[in-house]
Amino acid sequence: MNAKAWESLIASFGSLGDAIGAIKDAAKQAPGDDYLELERIDGVGPVAAAHLVDFFAEKHNRDALQRLLKEVTPKAEPKAATSSNVSGLTIVFTGTLEKMTRDEAKARAIALGAKVSGSVSKKTDLVVAGPGAGSKLAEAEKHGVKVIDEDAWIELSR
Repeated sequence: MNAKAWESLIASFGSLGDAIGAIKDAAKQAPGDDYLELERIDGVGPVAAAHLVDFFAEKHNRDALQRLLKEVTPKAEPKAATSSNVSGLTIVFTGTLEKMTRDEAKARAIALGAKVSGSVSKKTDLVVAGPGAGSKLAEAEKHGVKVIDEDAWIELSR
């Protein structure tokens, strides 16, 4: 599983501990409701869900995780907003951002409940384009996706 899938998994359950608990529950009753919920998470899907369930079905893996968690404390991720100007939207950042880094812009979008994508499609709701925007800007225009500049993004994301 890639980092984005883990982020989706954690965001779906609120914390790493809650996500692991949900996976353990799914492992106990695959293919029950918990298992089906797990495989519907964006970026997880049926293959990764099956691997996660198989991993946590093994007692020695659960024991190793418990030993690890005695040594480290994962920090809780803040809950994404559910009622902001951008919650529920799929956003793509392209070009050079001059007032914030791209990582800062993505983090802000995610914190406000948006989904950030690396490519433009018909499902994209908004493209934030800075200087030097190229093929993603062209794709946005082709699909009729709304395009705004960084200043408009800053205003929208307040």
